Amino acid sequence: MTTTLNGTLTKAGSIHKVEGAYLGLPSMNAPGSEAFIGDALSNPGGAAISCGFFELKASEPLVYEYTYDEMKVVVEGEFILTDQATGEVTHAVAKDVLFFPKGTTVKFETLDYALGYYVGHRSFAP
Repeated sequence: MTTTLNGTLTKAGSIHKVEGAYLGLPSMNAPGSEAFIGDALSNPGGAAISCGFFELKASEPLVYEYTYDEMKVVVEGEFILTDQATGEVTHAVAKDVLFFPKGTTVKFETLDYALGYYVGHRSFAP
């Protein structure tokens, strides 16, 4: 079974396609933070993998602890990322690829706007 939470799902044989998954993302309801996230596909065919979009607008930072491994590609804008364990900071811009190992806590910030596409090794919606 395939669950789609954002966008419109179509199939061509075993190929899954989701259109518009970055539009109208639900709020993460983090006080002071304009952070939005939505899975495009969650556990397609029973696989322990989910993907979707994460959007952040200039606001208070979002601090997030990863309970699963995730990779993210920056689609638009710039994320300012702080590893909360070390205090180290990196800036990620369009086409940069990020990896967040399970157990990592990250502070996400942007000066203006950022949109990322993520793939997470998980079997639950965020």
